Amino acid sequence: MVKTVIEPLQQGIRQMEKRLNVIASAGSAQQHIHPAEITKEISHKDTEGLRVVFINMPLRETSRPTATPEGPLLMATNLRQNYGVDATIIDLNAYRIQDDVAKQRGLVNGRHLTYHESSQLIQLHFEAHGIPDMVGLSGMITTLGASDGRNVAKQQETAKIVRSLAPNTLLVSGGGLATELKTGLFNYIPELDAVAHSEGDDVIIKICYDAMLIKRYGWESAVSQGKLRPYYLGQINGRHRLMYAGDRPASDKKGILPESLPFADLELIKRDVYGWPVLDWYLNVPAWSANSGTSSATPWKDEDLVPKYNSVSSRGCPFKCHYCYRGAQGETLWGVRSAEHLYQEAVHNRDKYGIKFIVFPDDNFAVAIPRIESMVPLFKPLRIPWGTHTRMDEGADPKRIKPMADAGCVYIGFGPESAHPVTLEAIGKGGQTLTMGFEAGKINGKVYQFPRSMTMSMRNCLNYGVHANCTWIAGSPGETLEHLQQTVAFMLWQERLYDLSNIPSGAVNTRMFSMTWYPGTKLIQHPKVRHELNRVFGLNFDPVTMEPICDDAFYLYCLELDDATKVLEGTSGEPLNFSNMDTDTFLKVREYVDSGNTLGILDL
Repeated sequence: MVKTVIEPLQQGIRQMEKRLNVIASAGSAQQHIHPAEITKEISHKDTEGLRVVFINMPLRETSRPTATPEGPLLMATNLRQNYGVDATIIDLNAYRIQDDVAKQRGLVNGRHLTYHESSQLIQLHFEAHGIPDMVGLSGMITTLGASDGRNVAKQQETAKIVRSLAPNTLLVSGGGLATELKTGLFNYIPELDAVAHSEGDDVIIKICYDAMLIKRYGWESAVSQGKLRPYYLGQINGRHRLMYAGDRPASDKKGILPESLPFADLELIKRDVYGWPVLDWYLNVPAWSANSGTSSATPWKDEDLVPKYNSVSSRGCPFKCHYCYRGAQGETLWGVRSAEHLYQEAVHNRDKYGIKFIVFPDDNFAVAIPRIESMVPLFKPLRIPWGTHTRMDEGADPKRIKPMADAGCVYIGFGPESAHPVTLEAIGKGGQTLTMGFEAGKINGKVYQFPRSMTMSMRNCLNYGVHANCTWIAGSPGETLEHLQQTVAFMLWQERLYDLSNIPSGAVNTRMFSMTWYPGTKLIQHPKVRHELNRVFGLNFDPVTMEPICDDAFYLYCLELDDATKVLEGTSGEPLNFSNMDTDTFLKVREYVDSGNTLGILDL
């Protein structure tokens, strides 16, 4: 049994009702303890026989699901292999139903499951595997609830389904949504018993241990004996509540993550209770393709990129781009899995699933050169191509790109988001992208000054046989049409560079996201962002932290968050526009992008 390792700070718990209103202070009533300090005394015998179900929420209905739910898979694999927990997964994101409803809505890739279909799936899963003792809901901020009245089950709706089928289960929300809203989430999903923020590898063990305690002793006894410390908050709105604080698994001095953590067992999603081949769906959809519905384009045929699997090889990001939320993936900490650990997983999946491509969806794969170099002798003989993401300033460094190419890397996704220095500075990327100065480029008779890190990265990747894909954002704070046109001009510059190597123009990504504020991101510190959020959506902000109040207006805003290409509209139908472009111009830009005529923006 677990001994108390530290007394939790109880000061301020009585004020928790008030603190729920501001997401920035949601966790201030607890002193952080690394969960490994608590879980080190939990053993297999403490959790053996517990039934756990992870439910992965649906995302981006307009695109095909490409990435297996690695977070739930990693946790479920560890629980099954090391703690005797009967952990299973329901992946609501895997389904794209092709029927008349999907056709009527123009969803070429199919639609999400309806509320009724999700309810049936969950019920059958519970009947097949037994009523769970703990259910974990996993999803990004966009999975709070169904917007515009659509009949689909996201976290709010799924919580109701679970509570009706398993009234005594410990119901926990984790992942991006829980990490961003923390205890504020109790305001919107009252069925929850707990939220779990940040990385879940260690803290999930404590969650399961607590679920076993509640199952054995009941809530009142478990609370009165102090067995739920240090994460018990007290009763909030008439229900016992907990907030679990996750953290990065302890790494060594070189930042290598522990190899005791197993890689994801993909068999956990091989088939659903209906017998549908969920895993095959994922393995046979390319992660990066002009046909995937994502902001990527490649010069290859889709069949050359599958079957594939995805696996995060590094966590965290030492940079703080203003529009990006990193809380669920290690925040500003950075750590890597060893080359050997990645190799073992690659060999296993190659032999079991005939893998022809590997996806490392890291944001900053190339931070550590020694790790890249150590991959070469292991991955080069495998002859399995792979792709990942990294920064532009790293892409300009041949000491990183060459060994990546030698190890089999054929695709790198970059996220410059803009080619104009004013916009780059406004979104917090100037310190990375502008460090190498500028290079003149003449497009349609006009000379532009492009960041040299971007031009060098494109050439560098070409030299080593790596396809470079760039993602872009329109509508950043302070962005003018002229600024945006420089970004579009760079797309044309890239097309002409590729043409010299007989690479088709269709291999250059010309899609653009719309700049959106996501809770927890630094973009909120920009005065115009707060002004427009207040004017269009009625959001209110704490005068000290500048973070939003978790009220009805904030709730409605969260429901509107969806595909990042979407222009958000307030209740009056007015679009949310942070740029210095007038509304008509901003919407015209979006129209050009959505119609596939992004380069036409140069003529506006």
